[in-house]
Amino acid sequence: MLTTAQNTRLYSRMEGVVVQESFEELVALHRPRIFRFALASLRDRDAAETVTQDCFLRAHRAWPGFRGDASVKNWLMKIAVNLVRDRARGRQFQFWKRAESSAILLDAAGQFIPDTASSPEAALSARQQMEAVWKVVDRLSSAQRRVFLLHFMEDMDSSEIEEVTGMSSGVIRVQLHRAIQAVRHELRGLK
Repeated sequence: MLTTAQNTRLYSRMEGVVVQESFEELVALHRPRIFRFALASLRDRDAAETVTQDCFLRAHRAWPGFRGDASVKNWLMKIAVNLVRDRARGRQFQFWKRAESSAILLDAAGQFIPDTASSPEAALSARQQMEAVWKVVDRLSSAQRRVFLLHFMEDMDSSEIEEVTGMSSGVIRVQLHRAIQAVRHELRGLK
């Protein structure tokens, strides 16, 4: 999350015009978050790279008109959400269509689980739980998946998700609740 000082460094207001100090700095700061969201949403590294590049290309083109109504982070995330949605609509995207890409994603996701010298059995159990979560996420509606990923992977609160997606806070709460219920139901079956 950007601090006020970081936001001020990235852009400043001078007579209503946004002045860029360093777009490269903005890209370096926000690229990992945008890429992570795109990869989790699309499950395809190449597509995620393309969406990330397109996001920053659109942001660069629109930068002179950026009014600062939203934080830079939320503005970029909104661009990314729209690009992911457009890509999914355009190709009727099939999640996890290739076994290799899902295996790579699961391996990467497994690295987020702290290793406290766990036994092989515990590691296998954790891996199975991660696989189950991703399978449930794959079956969620696009709105539920979007809200779930923004909340849990990007650590965005309801107001930020509302700003990024344009959904009302009530819809966000319902979609998140349904997504969590689906994940919990699936994980209960593993025990």
